[in-house]
Amino acid sequence: MANGVLTDKRSSLIDPDIEKKIDDLMAKMTIEEKVGQMNQYTSTWDVTGPMPDEGDTKDRYQKVAEGKVGSMLNILGAQATYEAQKIAVENSRLGIPLIFGYDVIHGYKTMFPIPIADASSWDMEVVKKGCAIAAKEASAAGVHWTFAPMMDIARDARWGRIMEGAGEDPFLGARVAEARVQGFQGYSLCDLDTIAATAKHFSGYGFVIAGLDYNTTELNQNTLFNTVLPPFKAAVEAGVATVMNAFNDYNGIPVTGNEFLQRDILKKDWNFDGFIVSDWNTIGEMPIHQYAKDLKDAAFKAAKAGTDMDMESRGYEYHLGDLVRSGKIEESVVNDAVRRILRVKFLLGLFDDPYKYCSEEREKANINTEEHKVISRDAAKRSIVLLKNETSLLPLSKNIPSLAVIGSLADDKDTPLGSWRGQALENSAVSLLEGIRSAVGSSSDVRFEKGYNLASGKREFTQELKFEGIDDTSGFDAATEAASKSNVVVVALGEECFQSGEGRSQTSINLKGKQLELLKKLHSVNPNIVVVLMNGRPVAEPWLYENIPSILETWHLGSEAGNAIADVLFGDYNPSGKLPVSIPRNLGQVPIYYNHNQTGRPFGYPNDADMVFWSHYTDSDKTPQYYFGHGLSYTSFKYSDLCIESPTMNMSDTINVSVRVKNTGALAGEEVIQFYINDKYSSTIRPVKELKGFQKVHFEVGEEKLITFTIDWQTLAFYGSDQEFKAEPGEFDIMIGGNSQDLLKTELELLDS
Repeated sequence: MANGVLTDKRSSLIDPDIEKKIDDLMAKMTIEEKVGQMNQYTSTWDVTGPMPDEGDTKDRYQKVAEGKVGSMLNILGAQATYEAQKIAVENSRLGIPLIFGYDVIHGYKTMFPIPIADASSWDMEVVKKGCAIAAKEASAAGVHWTFAPMMDIARDARWGRIMEGAGEDPFLGARVAEARVQGFQGYSLCDLDTIAATAKHFSGYGFVIAGLDYNTTELNQNTLFNTVLPPFKAAVEAGVATVMNAFNDYNGIPVTGNEFLQRDILKKDWNFDGFIVSDWNTIGEMPIHQYAKDLKDAAFKAAKAGTDMDMESRGYEYHLGDLVRSGKIEESVVNDAVRRILRVKFLLGLFDDPYKYCSEEREKANINTEEHKVISRDAAKRSIVLLKNETSLLPLSKNIPSLAVIGSLADDKDTPLGSWRGQALENSAVSLLEGIRSAVGSSSDVRFEKGYNLASGKREFTQELKFEGIDDTSGFDAATEAASKSNVVVVALGEECFQSGEGRSQTSINLKGKQLELLKKLHSVNPNIVVVLMNGRPVAEPWLYENIPSILETWHLGSEAGNAIADVLFGDYNPSGKLPVSIPRNLGQVPIYYNHNQTGRPFGYPNDADMVFWSHYTDSDKTPQYYFGHGLSYTSFKYSDLCIESPTMNMSDTINVSVRVKNTGALAGEEVIQFYINDKYSSTIRPVKELKGFQKVHFEVGEEKLITFTIDWQTLAFYGSDQEFKAEPGEFDIMIGGNSQDLLKTELELLDS
């Protein structure tokens, strides 16, 4: 891995032999059968039972039997998918198999860290392996296709789906995107343990105004090309099979009907060979956007813009055939979409054996295995970020005489599973309390008190969170007493898992209920406190960060969360995670991100220190609480001797920049060495810093290594106002360090030759 880039890029999805088979099949298809391939239904029927006599469900499966459905989602299990596939293959005229899709976001049955958490590992092999296990389990349950990974860059912690992506940086986001695609898809889609991936949401969804889900966006071209699109481009280059569009608009046009995004950029400029699926009913929502007159007009605009498959609006089913027959839509538009859909089905091997994913024996043998739990635990501990360890309270001794574990979340076996938890069993995670009790010695006295309450009545899709009882302080006295009698207090704070996720935008990103009040009481009787944060979004809580000596950001870590946190608490694993997002001091700073553009007045004038007319807040520091890339270790690392091979380079040159990094502490550990640039002047405003590479490296005690990054013209390039990717002659700051702020710096000049 060079500069943090996985090198096993995938080739084109085009296979001449498959293209010939597609030609032969399409020559036999009617327009109704072609449109059918562009139609996706969700399952509302247990297909292992008798077909309903009436209603929409019977109609849907009758359409499958007629060859007028190309895909179904939410049919799960080897037997169920076998029965549904049998309807399509053995009853339809041409026997074209269905492709079964499902939201496999961070695991199928065995849960891995939520995506923002595994991005915190900055370890692309860990990310890749987690997706590979998810694919293995999902494919064993009959699933061919996941609606993941989400690669929306997000800067606003109010947006609930920030938990589903890789954070605020396009370079890190691109590396995570390709790792996830490669994990899901492996080296061949026809391999039994792989599933087709989906790059979503194309594009700009992470920039919804006010962090409000499903909202409109205000997104300029510079941000689109340089921040939003790079992860999608990386996914396409990694061979992603499908792309999903989004609920938002770009430049006033809903992206489902946006020809510029889908046809011009994705299919033409990037040569994407897979197919584009709408998000749930986004075609049907275009009339609500007031962009289409009705569903027929929406179907016309979506097909013309390049949306190949309709998820659940039925716009194509009802209207696309008539639009072709009337001449309003050329049949070539339909043919292109159908070719793309059939291509993926052929690549999955479904035409060779439609039932290849329908083995109940394989399903029993490959889901939620002990091996998968071990891998989940490893991923979880590598995703934990040590935010603070001011008095070296951590790691704790396993023989600590007394330890108070406080907080409702500490004994919660469901929240660690996170939002978008696939088919995970409710309350199946290892809790923090269980992890701690398993880790300590027999002489340690571990006392637990709930202390506070969080939301009840949690449901992923059908019910809003109920916050009754979160202001209850009846558990404070017992918690405070336990803290006062213990050597150290571990306090679990954060969010119930469905406070974040799709449709879970919030106007407040601080701790809910009485959590902070309890923490202050605990601190007043025992300052030896370790806070374990469990959350799906950055939490703004200055008192916590400024007064508690040791803080772990653990996010929602999946099935093995409690064991993984205990591994870090007691020093079995030296934390190595780094933040993929900035943590704000308060809500008023949001959106906040490290790679912002420079204002004309970033600081007060040198001779006018008290001048008010510069970019700042009058009631708060404008810097984040913790910067992007921040993360501590139980050891320490020293950076020195930053050296660049030449202070100048030509456009055709490749040069190296190196730095010496030494483990100066008492423990072995891993460090993420980060490489940034700053373009000092250019034809458009550029960020004050841009991540351009990283390496996660293990160091023994006292070990020193020379770490090298490579610079070529592409490292220094960006998309200009003409939408061209280019490097411009000029001067650059070259920076390397352990986070986005504490950096060694040198300079480089790019010459025009």
